[in-house]
Amino acid sequence: MQDQYRTVAREGVHEIEINKSRFRCALAPAATEEEAQEFVRRVRREHPTASHNCFAYVIGADGGVQKASDDGEPGGTAGVPMLQMLLRREVRFVVAVVTRYYGGVKLGAGGLIRAYGGAVGEALDALGTLTRQRFRLATVTVDHQRAGKLENDLRATGREVRDVRYAAEVTLEIGLPEVDVDAFRAWIADTTAGTARVELGGEAYGTV
Repeated sequence: MQDQYRTVAREGVHEIEINKSRFRCALAPAATEEEAQEFVRRVRREHPTASHNCFAYVIGADGGVQKASDDGEPGGTAGVPMLQMLLRREVRFVVAVVTRYYGGVKLGAGGLIRAYGGAVGEALDALGTLTRQRFRLATVTVDHQRAGKLENDLRATGREVRDVRYAAEVTLEIGLPEVDVDAFRAWIADTTAGTARVELGGEAYGTV
């Protein structure tokens, strides 16, 4: 499992024009292949009169799922260069759809490859990327008297407090790097005079 990966910061659109053809790149984060495919369908519904709606996506922190489509453009001139741009920029869990409105001037294979790949690259520059880090989930259970100060201390030291639940006791869910687990246990014991309980859970990714 990858310790971290980069993805697009937000959903958005960036458009370029080359020889009177419009290339509109829609980018979005996608947690699963199903989400990526639904985004492709949505963009196609929004642009039913476009000449082409080509797509590429990379799912998985290790890039394990990769798909691309030329959608009627000459083979290898659209989807593949889009996919190559995503991989070159090392972005994951991302889907790109480039909608082309033909302007009447043929670009040739080389021109199409540069246009489709370039549209994705410019969109990534315009929308920005962010890095997500793998964290170990931990729950800290503490009495109400110490909970408020503990939560403040956690946030003050840069810990990611993902959730706080109030019942007979207070449970705080924390995300922390695996290498910090032992030090975190010791810090919690010291901060709460040994009254808090720490339980480790699964893993998740969080924004750095």
